[in-house]
This record gives sequence, structure tokens and C-alpha cells, in this order.
Amino acid sequence: MAAYIISDVTPKNEEAWQTYRTRAAASIAQHGGRYLVRGGQIETLEGQWPPRLIVVVEFPDIERARAWYRSPEYAFALAVREEALSRNLVLVDGVGAAS
Repeated sequence: MAAYIISDVTPKNEEAWQTYRTRAAASIAQHGGRYLVRGGQIETLEGQWPPRLIVVVEFPDIERARAWYRSPEYAFALAVREEALSRNLVLVDGVGAAS
């Protein structure tokens, strides 16, 4: 069953942010992931959460998502993360077809 990486991002440095995005995208593709949301307009419908920029990546399963997060390919993107952005990041298991 699919799994999702969900991130609420605040870019800090435009050049580092673009470097991070390019590296992260390449690593995601290498691990079978695909972007479902990568920015876009946000409308808060309930609550006090003030998200900045939402990114949602789908992986075929939770094991592949974890493997991506721990991979050397993604570590290459993480090398610029502190300069590029701050964020909250979660991994969420999806639901099966019968759920």
C-alpha cells in the first residue's frame, strides 16, 4: 500500500532552496516516489495551522519511503537543507483498497 511523505516547508535561502529541490527530486524519482503536491495555493479550512508550502510525495510503500529518507541520494540533498529551508516532515502509511 502507498505511503506518503508530507512536508510543511519554509524556504530560507533561494539558491540553496533550488539546489535542495533539484537534488531531492532526483532522489525521490530514484526510489520510486512521485510528487502529488509541490507547492500551490493553500486554503486553511479549520484550525490554527498556518502552513507555508506543502509538499506531498507518494511512494509505493512505507519501506520504499523509509529507504529513500535514509539513502545516500537523499543525503546529498540534506547536505544543503539547513541553509535551504526549515520544515516539519511526516511519513504516513496509506490505506488499502478495502479500507
